[in-house]
Amino acid sequence: MTSKNRVAEILLIEDNLGDVLLTKEAFRSTHFKYNLRIAKDGDEALKMLSRQGQFNESPLPDLILLDLSLPKIDGREVLEKIKNNSTLKDIPVIILSGSAAESDMTSSYDLHANSYVVKPDNFDDLKEIVTSIENYWFNKQNHNTLDKTIH
Repeated sequence: MTSKNRVAEILLIEDNLGDVLLTKEAFRSTHFKYNLRIAKDGDEALKMLSRQGQFNESPLPDLILLDLSLPKIDGREVLEKIKNNSTLKDIPVIILSGSAAESDMTSSYDLHANSYVVKPDNFDDLKEIVTSIENYWFNKQNHNTLDKTIH
């Protein structure tokens, strides 16, 4: 998804400060170059993605981590707006939610989420999830292998 010399742009849309801090710490344990930007609610996320106001110079993310339970604009609505926007629809969106409800998973996939991950109970599991994200979405060697397998 990114070249070796380019920094991966990741947007975390999360209102829980504790989850933000844990996610930042988990990303610090990775081996790839990234810029993790944070949107604290759905409204701010949509402004960042549409480059409105103070975000007019912001780069588009290479990947979005989206919580479903957000203030102002719910995560489902944010996901729907992303996937219905011709400029944003190809950005992978991983739902990172505290909900393990099948209805939340189904509705997220119906709205074209690329993945659904239930927030883990401990930091080591979160680090493992972040490493999986790095390996799947940003490790070019793995993508080349995957591409050869698919074709």
